[in-house]
Amino acid sequence: MAQCTPPTFDHLPMNTSTSNTISNGTFRTRSNGGQPQTEHRHLWIITGPAGCGKSTVAQYLVQSMNIPYIEGDEYHPQANVDKMSKGIPLTDADRWDWLTRLREEAISCLSSTGSQGVILTCSALKRKYRDVIRVAPYFSHDLRVHFVFLHAPKEVLTKRVMARVGHFMGANMVHSQFGILEAPGKDEIDVIIVDVNGPIEQVEEEALAKIQEAVKGEFVRDS
Repeated sequence: MAQCTPPTFDHLPMNTSTSNTISNGTFRTRSNGGQPQTEHRHLWIITGPAGCGKSTVAQYLVQSMNIPYIEGDEYHPQANVDKMSKGIPLTDADRWDWLTRLREEAISCLSSTGSQGVILTCSALKRKYRDVIRVAPYFSHDLRVHFVFLHAPKEVLTKRVMARVGHFMGANMVHSQFGILEAPGKDEIDVIIVDVNGPIEQVEEEALAKIQEAVKGEFVRDS
């Protein structure tokens, strides 16, 4: 049964070897190693079409940040899995309950683990799909939502999917997903964009660095 993977211990992704704090309490360090906390909890959604490396990047971030992880594909109902296994694209109607469940699972995971953050993988191909998850703070007022959009040309992702073994998504799913993909617009200010054309190690490091910058930016805005 799908469930969130809890962390060993929780911290947000900043290197804080010093004991500096922000006076209003938004940024404070822990006595057991200077790991930073904020007054908010964070939902980091790793997004993009099939083959972009969502699970690989997510697992790297989970290990680096030591926060819980939700693998979105594990929450698809069997009917969705059967359709995708046959190369049949999902419709909007197929996705609504899945997206709502992912949003609810993320909020539940944060509550049950006491973590300040959670990583969620979800293709979130259309803006309205992202909007389903964006409303999470309505149900959990201290939550902030961030998307990490992994992008590369269709040809690159198709080759990667063709090299997979044992995954229910075939190469034709890349074509169908690009057909409905709505890349994040400039007004979607909660989106971090990462180019995944390069080596996976480079992609992972860039994703983590951009998340670190987002957290630092929060400290500055809230101080």
